[in-house]
Amino acid sequence: MLKIGSVVLGVGDVPRATAFWTEALGYVPRDEPEDDWVVLVPAQGATGPQLSLGLSETPVQDYPRVHLDLYAGDAADQAAEVERLVSLGAQRVDWDRYPDDPDFVVLADPDGNRFCVIDTGRE
Repeated sequence: MLKIGSVVLGVGDVPRATAFWTEALGYVPRDEPEDDWVVLVPAQGATGPQLSLGLSETPVQDYPRVHLDLYAGDAADQAAEVERLVSLGAQRVDWDRYPDDPDFVVLADPDGNRFCVIDTGRE
């Protein structure tokens, strides 16, 4: 039986991406980071999927086929997390595909990788 071992993001600057994602998620490097690769894992006692960051020269996609969804507890939590992530270096994305009443906010990490912050308190 297979299982997902890690979600991998291509990044242009592994140390910068490591700094952002460790602060964003409260993760730590599993091993000593390399210049072109690092695997981040939940901090001691926490659970969650691994996030691997690999050096890539591929341009960021404006409409990525795969992205991360980060879950917030409710609308207030979502708003606070969006502001926290922006303060860490994320950027708001002027997303032209929002539905009328979205439960998600699209951001980009410092490398431009798109991800969403979801309000999971909605039905």
